[in-house]
Amino acid sequence: MASNTFLNETKLGKRIYSVKSSAAITGLLLIVGLIAGVCSVVPVIDGADYLVKAHTNETQVLTGALFQLLMVGSYVGVPIMMYPILSKHNKGLAMGSVAFGNISGVFIIIGVIILLLLLELSQSYATADPPDISYFQTLGEMLRAGRDLVNHVATTLVSVLAMLLFNCIFYRSKLVPRWLSLGGIIGSSLSIAASLLFMIRFIGIDATYMMLNLPIALQQLLLAIWLIVKGFNGMVQLPERKDTFLS
Repeated sequence: MASNTFLNETKLGKRIYSVKSSAAITGLLLIVGLIAGVCSVVPVIDGADYLVKAHTNETQVLTGALFQLLMVGSYVGVPIMMYPILSKHNKGLAMGSVAFGNISGVFIIIGVIILLLLLELSQSYATADPPDISYFQTLGEMLRAGRDLVNHVATTLVSVLAMLLFNCIFYRSKLVPRWLSLGGIIGSSLSIAASLLFMIRFIGIDATYMMLNLPIALQQLLLAIWLIVKGFNGMVQLPERKDTFLS
């Protein structure tokens, strides 16, 4: 009896550690995503003379591309890390979150490809003959418009939908405080509105757009800190077990 009790307690301890580790890793991924998102900004591409300056600031462009690729790990990894826990509360929403996370990763890679194409275009522009300049300018504007739509509409919409779904599960299950999950639901809704308004050209990448996206960024930071420090609230059930335990 004592031996069985010890084994059960050992297994329980390992499973509790596993859930806490998943929460901490999820928090770290959220922070990596936020930092990478800030560092992925490439001012030279957003400037008016990007065709002239992009190739002379190649390091800035390549650094931005690298940080965008780091965002893939965060956007894809967060829903996957939480899936074993969230699926016990709502499998459909958890699967949807994973799916949207994976799709956002694809869109980020597309954005990186467009960024590298702009760099290549700038290098070719530097040696272009005067009659060809208008061609490069037209192509450059098309690539920049496509990059903006990929980054600020497609990627943002699907990644925020992933956040919205797992915050809905958080709110119903109380795995994190409801004020925190409610903040995620509100922030996600504002971010979706910002992307849609940008898509119809009602706003640009301006102060309004940034303000609408600020709440979800703050919520993700607070959620990350909470998961690292506190983990998940209440009773959490792992997929291969029938009993529940405190995280």
